[in-house]
Amino acid sequence: MTDTVNEDDSFVVSRPMEDDEPAIFAGDTGTLPHEARRALALVLQRRYVSAADHPAEWRSLLAHQQVLESRCHDMFIDLVVDRDFELAYKRQVRDDGLSHAVLLRDEPYKRVETLLMLFVRTQFRQEHGAGERAAYVDAEEMVDYALGFLAHDETNLAARRREIDNAVATLVREHVLDEVAPGRFRILPVVEILLPVERLTELTRWLTAADGESADTEESLA
Repeated sequence: MTDTVNEDDSFVVSRPMEDDEPAIFAGDTGTLPHEARRALALVLQRRYVSAADHPAEWRSLLAHQQVLESRCHDMFIDLVVDRDFELAYKRQVRDDGLSHAVLLRDEPYKRVETLLMLFVRTQFRQEHGAGERAAYVDAEEMVDYALGFLAHDETNLAARRREIDNAVATLVREHVLDEVAPGRFRILPVVEILLPVERLTELTRWLTAADGESADTEESLA
C-alpha cells in the first residue's frame, strides 16, 4: 500500500499496492503483479490448477486469492479454491435473474468416459480411505469394468475396446489420470471435485437404470 498526500496536507489517501505495478508490456494498463497475472491466466486456461503441478502459480493464487476472485467475478465466473486437495478451478456463474454472456461451456462426458470416471473415483476413495497417499489403476481394470456394461448381444468388441481406449485418453488429457508407466495410471485428486458425492450417486443411478438394473448407492460402489 502506498500513501499519497493531498494538496492541503489535511489527510493521507491510500492507494492500492497494485497501482504501483510497472507495465509488463507496451500499453499495459493492468494493475496486478506479474505472478498474480500468471496464476489468473493459468486458471482461465486449464480445467484446474494444482499445487503439485504448478507450485509457483498455486502460491501466487493463494497470496492474491481475493483480488483474483474479484477479477473472475467481473466475468461472471466463480474461482473455487480447495485448500484440502490443493486445487483451484473455475465455474460459470448461473443465476436465473442474470442475463450475461456464458464464457464456460459444459461439455458432458460420453457414456464410457462417465463409466470410467465413476470407476476411478471409487478407486480413489477406497485407497484414501485405507490411508494410501496415492491411488492407482491399471488400464485393463478400466477395460474390464467398462466392458461389463456392454449389451449382452454386443459382438463388435474391437470397436468397444477402441472406445474405451479413447475414453482413457480423454481422462489423461483432462488431467484426471496421469500415466506413470505403460498401462498404469495415478488417479488425480480432481476426480473428487468433478464427481462430488451427490453427482456420483446420480450418475450411478442413471447408469444402472439404463441397464435395467436397480439403482445402487455410493456405498455399494465403494
